[in-house]
Amino acid sequence: MALKGLDIFKLSPKKNCKECGSPTCMAFSMKVAQGAVDINACPYFSEDAKAQLSEATAPPMKTVKVGTGSEEFALGGETVMERHEKTFVSKTRYAVALCNCMSAEEIDAALAGIPKVDYERIGERMYVEMVYVNYSADGATDYVELVKKAAALGRTLILGCTDVEVAKAALAVCKDGKPILNGATPENYAEMSAAATEAGVVLGVTGADINGLYDTVKALEALGNKNLVIDTTGATVKETFANTVRVRKAAIKDGDRSFGYPSIVNLVKVAKDDMHLQSALAAVFTIKYGSIVVMQEMTYSEAQPLYGLRQNIFTDPQKPMRVEPGIYPLNGADENSICLTTVDFALTYFLVSGELERSGVPCNLIISDAGGLSVLTAWAAGKLSAGTIEKFWKEQDIEGKIKSRKLIIPGKVAVLKGEIEAKLPGWEVIIAPAEAAQLVKFLKDMNL
Repeated sequence: MALKGLDIFKLSPKKNCKECGSPTCMAFSMKVAQGAVDINACPYFSEDAKAQLSEATAPPMKTVKVGTGSEEFALGGETVMERHEKTFVSKTRYAVALCNCMSAEEIDAALAGIPKVDYERIGERMYVEMVYVNYSADGATDYVELVKKAAALGRTLILGCTDVEVAKAALAVCKDGKPILNGATPENYAEMSAAATEAGVVLGVTGADINGLYDTVKALEALGNKNLVIDTTGATVKETFANTVRVRKAAIKDGDRSFGYPSIVNLVKVAKDDMHLQSALAAVFTIKYGSIVVMQEMTYSEAQPLYGLRQNIFTDPQKPMRVEPGIYPLNGADENSICLTTVDFALTYFLVSGELERSGVPCNLIISDAGGLSVLTAWAAGKLSAGTIEKFWKEQDIEGKIKSRKLIIPGKVAVLKGEIEAKLPGWEVIIAPAEAAQLVKFLKDMNL
């Protein structure tokens, strides 16, 4: 609920003082309503008033934290349905599923495969953040031992277990890692809530349908447990999608805080053994509204497009993605290889570097600081010029690191050729084609 300054002023201590950095309580209240200052900046607001304001101004979806240390993740906290309305807050997290119904060989293979997806893209680590450990009463492998093996990976765990006693035993060996206990049902929610509360972990809620989910969440809230996530997985893909969207819409559009919790989407249940379908659905639920997406496995070829999509969706549209300025040797380039330069806008970097790698020609791609702008925008804003290139060359000691004196510049800023040669004596400046797709032929025709 959006509060106005007058609403906050009605709860204020009505002191005309300057303790809060504002001459009157009304002015201070207006700043709080605009988000310019924290209510705690005023020492005179009562604790009851602060509690009322915190409840009223909290996001429609609760922020839940799971895991510990470097593996602690915030889930939820969203305020809008679509990214273009406002930046999404908490990115989708991906989990790989294990089950005590798997053979020992399958479990070992799955555990060995999880760490293989671990790389960096535009300053962000891309890896499998969570492990979903499912319990089957018919499983031949001891569930607690499987939980121990999964915990040894150092990833945040999700315990998919509806048996209260087994869940307690599993929590006893992993609760310090702050896992999610995904096991509350209409039949066992009270016992599961007690187990999760005692262990200090988030409780996942499951149900046969969306009505059952809602009733169970309401019952848990009545018990005082609001440290929840909702498993929106249905019997089919269609039902799962409908559940996930309806839960988000109920919280954000309709203001129903009983559905204002992060969601878990378990693709293993709706697309078991079909990895192509799971990969496609993972992309769908990254956009539409899975807080955690569980997959049967994750390989590098599946991760690369999926994590790239996530990075685009969960990046502030007002802050362009940038790569780190510096020298990027490609195709085995050394200090004698030809140089190319472009801006630090991530899309430009990936387009250009991709074509350079495709050419097979050893070259050094030099990325300068252009504020994350594209080539023409950076040039128009004065962030890509002969002067900025000269400054970057000196800061990075390019001439001390590179012996080659041939520099290829973007074709769209060909007008800079003469100025750059004047600023960088001894360098031969070559104009590249206007489009990145033409770089392969261009480089090969140069017979470098």
